Amino acid sequence: MIAVLILVFIVCLVLRFPIAFSLGISCLAYVLVKGIPLVILPAKMYSGIDVFILLSVPGFILSGNLMNAGGLTEKIIAFCNHLMGHIRGGLALANIGTSMLFAGISGTAISDTASIGAVIIPAMKKEGYEAGFSCAVTASSSTVGPIIPPSVPMIIAATLSGLSVGRLFLAGAIPGLLLGMGMMGVAYYISKKRKYPKHPRSSFKQVAKGFLDTFWSLLMTFIILFGIVGGIFTPTEASIIAVLYALLIGTFVYKKLNLKNIQHIVLDSMKTSASLMVLIGFANLFGWILLTERLPQVISEGILDFSNNKFVVLLLINILLIFVGTFMETIAALLVLFPILLKVALAVGVDPIHFAVIAVLNLMIGLTTPPVGICLFVSSSIGKVSMTEVSKSSLPFLGISFLVLILVTLFPEISLFLPKLFMD
Repeated sequence: MIAVLILVFIVCLVLRFPIAFSLGISCLAYVLVKGIPLVILPAKMYSGIDVFILLSVPGFILSGNLMNAGGLTEKIIAFCNHLMGHIRGGLALANIGTSMLFAGISGTAISDTASIGAVIIPAMKKEGYEAGFSCAVTASSSTVGPIIPPSVPMIIAATLSGLSVGRLFLAGAIPGLLLGMGMMGVAYYISKKRKYPKHPRSSFKQVAKGFLDTFWSLLMTFIILFGIVGGIFTPTEASIIAVLYALLIGTFVYKKLNLKNIQHIVLDSMKTSASLMVLIGFANLFGWILLTERLPQVISEGILDFSNNKFVVLLLINILLIFVGTFMETIAALLVLFPILLKVALAVGVDPIHFAVIAVLNLMIGLTTPPVGICLFVSSSIGKVSMTEVSKSSLPFLGISFLVLILVTLFPEISLFLPKLFMD
């Protein structure tokens, strides 16, 4: 019967159904063929979303949209350009720096690519950067955001495993910084080789003004992270605080929010949150069927029969997650695969916090892995460049991403140092 589930799921993906509907239709097909009462569908979907910590996701989505509508993207780009614009390829470096700072506002790679790319890709093309390079930098750097806290994928991983959100946030900080700094090194090398433009050094006054313009938004990230880590409030409470903070800053400091655009922002955030909750509900139903058919145990036994070596097992998991990440959205992939693979990792002695970072990092890399990486598609459509050209230009950045993944996999302390320092 499991063949029916997987076959229908694959057919729906090939027909380009949304991933949530692909999961739902395949589950319906399985239930009908198996003769299970249809009441199981809403029951299992509801149990999947009836988790307190998931209440934080709509809050973070809304707060991010409120801050972004306040003109935050342009302010962060301007600040990063003041800091790095005088270096060869400064706008490319500012692009990556913006993604690192934007991480606390967005939390998802696709929204990062779309929001930042809409502003900075045309600006880079206008200054003489190759279109493929501009799109590749934007898509690749967007994968840094969901590693650096706060991160929606990390919240989902915590929901699925019962791990501490605060620990996961801290665990992603150093890998995220390594990824961002590595990409900056690649961007600088390519820019210097191709003689991309640089600007006159900004004055201290311009840098200070740029910092003040972004200070209030960056303070929100600080409040969220250290409030959760310090035990002052839960992730769900933090998301509500973030919404109230974003409303106050966007209305009285940035002065770009009003009743009319707030209504549109709330509506868009509701649509995004609702689609995400439907996805989580269907994924929980999909996971229940997999458990019923003992597929997780079969996969676990298959991997462990192949090898009991921790690093060999992690290598196999890395390959699987990168492959899945190329065509499946990050949260959907986490919902379906993370609980299964976590059991395998625990069986060979991998720390669950360490494994969660590996899983999220893998799926982020998959978003920019040719030929199907979703973020590559988004950036290529913004830059009006062929997918082939963007894929080719993204290869050096992909190489750095794989290097960071190898380091994080082989050296657990890269992920575990901060959680142990602040929470043990």
